[in-house]
Amino acid sequence: MTDLSTLGHRIRHFRVKAGMTLEELGNITGTAPSQLSMIENGRREPRLSLLEALASALGVAASDLLEGEAPSPRAALEIELERAQAAPAYRELGLPVLRPSRGMSDAVLSTIVGLHRELGRRARMSIATPEEARRANTQHHAMMRAKNNHLPEIEEIAEQTTNGVRHTTGALTHRSVAEIAKRVGLTIVHTSDLPHSARAVVDREHGRIYIPPVSIPGGHGLRSLTLQAVANTVLGHQAPVDYADFLRQRLEVSYFAAACLMPRAASLEFLEQAKKDRNIAIEDFRDTFGVTHEAATLRFTNLATQYLGITLHYLRVDGGGAVMAAYENDGLPLPQDATGSTEGEMVCRYWSARRAFARTTRTSEHHQYTDTPVGTFFESTQTGTGTTGDFSITLGVPYAESKWFRGRESQRRESSTCPAASCCRRPEDGLMEHWQGQGWASPRVRSHLFAPLPHGTYPGVEDRELYEFLEAHAGD
Repeated sequence: MTDLSTLGHRIRHFRVKAGMTLEELGNITGTAPSQLSMIENGRREPRLSLLEALASALGVAASDLLEGEAPSPRAALEIELERAQAAPAYRELGLPVLRPSRGMSDAVLSTIVGLHRELGRRARMSIATPEEARRANTQHHAMMRAKNNHLPEIEEIAEQTTNGVRHTTGALTHRSVAEIAKRVGLTIVHTSDLPHSARAVVDREHGRIYIPPVSIPGGHGLRSLTLQAVANTVLGHQAPVDYADFLRQRLEVSYFAAACLMPRAASLEFLEQAKKDRNIAIEDFRDTFGVTHEAATLRFTNLATQYLGITLHYLRVDGGGAVMAAYENDGLPLPQDATGSTEGEMVCRYWSARRAFARTTRTSEHHQYTDTPVGTFFESTQTGTGTTGDFSITLGVPYAESKWFRGRESQRRESSTCPAASCCRRPEDGLMEHWQGQGWASPRVRSHLFAPLPHGTYPGVEDRELYEFLEAHAGD
């Protein structure tokens, strides 16, 4: 059944259209006018028998009353106002509820509703401050750690999706991706004028996925972008209500794309054999399914603990040593700020994620053992270069699990006592005393870590750019 507010407005709409008063409709249906008034105002749900009696009295089908759409533009405004005033942000103000009278013009009602929309938008903007975003990120990481970075419900949806195009193993072709999109009513359109802040755009009204003509260097391939856009439809995502909701949706669409590109059954068959051979290597996993090194590493984190019994950690670190993304369920002491967030924090200079940048040849993976206060870890790191500079992708496991991985014979070994400041952050004895006040440096500020999040429905994407793009392409 539709929501009570919409149902009430539809009943009132058909009653007025039929020229009946509440008393007249009540006499026909045997219902007190006060009860009908409560139903029309969305405060009481009618029994099915009464709903059928009302429909009969009004000369319409019961299904007409149950339609989910507002019966008129005016009713749509009244429903939106009612919902806005029921929201916690409005109730906290302690202001009275405004019920639009018949004498209130549509223009006045539209202005009031527009004010509520703007207040809601500003409330969402204030939620997405850098500090709140970092707190949401911390909660997000804790949730995924508890789930071993594994989402079985999305695994099932992705498996059904790939089975629908008869794909089971190997690299998922662009043709199969296009077929997957077509099955949910979407057509792929390549365009070079995407909003500068967006990697892909979905036009639900016209059933289109807009993606760039070529893959993004060091980033997401076109297949992944398309599958993420498909996931938005398949998983029924709406505009995120806050930053935490945005993070959840971003995780789910990325997970869906990875699960399609590297199907669970085929991936597990490959990884279980590699474990049996004691020859697990992300580069082999990557090449088997034709994905990026980062995609293969993240997909490994989805499956390793749940199905192979291997705890692990993952890091994406920029060329300056700052964490761009991280995950761990093996106890590695990741750097954290006061909110518990890891993004933007500097990793230890002795960890593989940073040591790998010092190599003159970066085509192969860097392997090393790292001693930490909580034990020794085996780590494998691949470096790359993207649009924003150098980065490294690291997969690490506790020492006991290294026996399953290629590169375990590495003789490289480093010692880290982080998070102790004496490890790699505090200057050696005498240096601070000698140089304090005598030196100056211009910092290489990672501005994206400190700037407020862009003021858009989707953090990082400007609303004006997005909607102007959709409007410009609507007639194509």
